[in-house]
Amino acid sequence: MTKPSPDKPPVGKPMFGKIALIGIGLIGGSIALAARRAGLARTIVAATRRAETAETANQLKLVDHCGTDLAAACEDADLVIVCTPVGSCGEATRTIAPKLKPGCIVSDVGSVKQAVISAMAPHLPTHVHFVPAHPVAGTENSGPTAGFAELFDGRWCILTPLPGVDAAAADKLEAFWRGLGSEVERLDPADHDRILAITSHLPHLIAYTIVGTADDLAGHLNSEVLRFAAGGFRDFTRIAASDPTMWRDVFLNNREAVLEVLARFQEDLFYLQRAIRWGEGDKLFDLFTRTREIRRALIHLHQE
Repeated sequence: MTKPSPDKPPVGKPMFGKIALIGIGLIGGSIALAARRAGLARTIVAATRRAETAETANQLKLVDHCGTDLAAACEDADLVIVCTPVGSCGEATRTIAPKLKPGCIVSDVGSVKQAVISAMAPHLPTHVHFVPAHPVAGTENSGPTAGFAELFDGRWCILTPLPGVDAAAADKLEAFWRGLGSEVERLDPADHDRILAITSHLPHLIAYTIVGTADDLAGHLNSEVLRFAAGGFRDFTRIAASDPTMWRDVFLNNREAVLEVLARFQEDLFYLQRAIRWGEGDKLFDLFTRTREIRRALIHLHQE
């Protein structure tokens, strides 16, 4: 008989009695579905501010119950994950704090860590364990209808546990994310924000900008631009279709790291601009060769 992997809890043996998800969009819905697939909890509930969203989540049977009372959803929960846009994490935590039971693990899914930690930590009682997290997974779709159980399979989830956190709580959350299908790494919050500014935040900023620029320049050719959009432009439009509220909050809450990376990117653009102007094909060829190897490395790591 094959023994189960120590990194993943065996299916059918719940890690948690009750999980509460605060927010039930793409990430929250996918957590619920993946946790149910793996049998990680006896009960999974959710809460969201909008009654329409809660109704949709209930119709889709994403969780056992979804309501609009954030605090009530957290009562007796063993794990609470705040799945709101990062700009709302602090207020959501303040709302649910009175209902958090002793020993509860509290986490989040924000792609910014320093600002979210600063917003959430002051509201949390000392009797809970705060373990911030960021699943590096997503699509351009949003809302409860966008969730699917396989979202996290083979993708990274980054934990940024704070000094002094209960080690058993951090280990349990790591095992939970592995149970959802993720690979897990732990980083310092500041390192996380610098890395994600390069790998995620700047690409989204570029995508939003280039699609807007194309639209502004198209003029009377607008319909032709859309009609003859090549693969590269279609990729940009896919990224630029991501949730505006979420990305507004990301840029405002990781501004220093994003601005630092953006300044470096502008320098590199000027370098390319000069190479094109002066016909320096060797510089272009060297850059394109180097970046092609990076793409191949991503494919090799199954992160394409």
